[in-house]
Amino acid sequence: MTLDLKAQLDQGCAALSIDLSEAQKQQQLDYVALLVKWNKVYNLTSVRDPAQMLSRHILDSLSVLPYLDAPSLLDVGTGGGLPGIPAAIVRPDCAVTLLDSNSKKTRFLQQVKAELGLHNVTVVHGRVEQVSLPKFAIITARAFATVDDIIKLAGQHCEQNGRLVLMKGVYPNEELQFDSDAFRLQDVVSLDVPECEGERHLVRLIKNEG
Repeated sequence: MTLDLKAQLDQGCAALSIDLSEAQKQQQLDYVALLVKWNKVYNLTSVRDPAQMLSRHILDSLSVLPYLDAPSLLDVGTGGGLPGIPAAIVRPDCAVTLLDSNSKKTRFLQQVKAELGLHNVTVVHGRVEQVSLPKFAIITARAFATVDDIIKLAGQHCEQNGRLVLMKGVYPNEELQFDSDAFRLQDVVSLDVPECEGERHLVRLIKNEG
């Protein structure tokens, strides 16, 4: 099974033009193994099959890596750690904070941090609108809330000229009509994720000065 997953990861990274070291690839596979193990008790994801986890979670998360180029990253409503954990593995120089209000999920994330030796990861249990956090260069979220809601809930944690990088499925026409003086739309990027059916888009917003 692991050999099959390794080949799947190799092919996926090649398709995404992402260069991972062998150690980083092993960490991604170890992360999948932890997801499989803990999912039985904690219900971290509806996906049960390891190969599907790799494509729908790991490769999906890795597809946004080129857009997470900053020294600090907040992953809001991270759940089982997506896209924050795959990003933290590849970007050890980036300080990644994983935030979730579900204590079971944050316990799992603490375990992942320890087992994978991710010293650049901080796990925070709490609600995004209530927690006290430093300002971040990039805030990301995957299927967490509408663009409007994320601006209202998480925008306060973004530094000036920082970015919201939001993972969406189909092109979010209605969500782009958001009402905010604090953020402006940078662009919407169409993503091509290996082995994943359906559309993937990335909505990028920039926080205005003032």
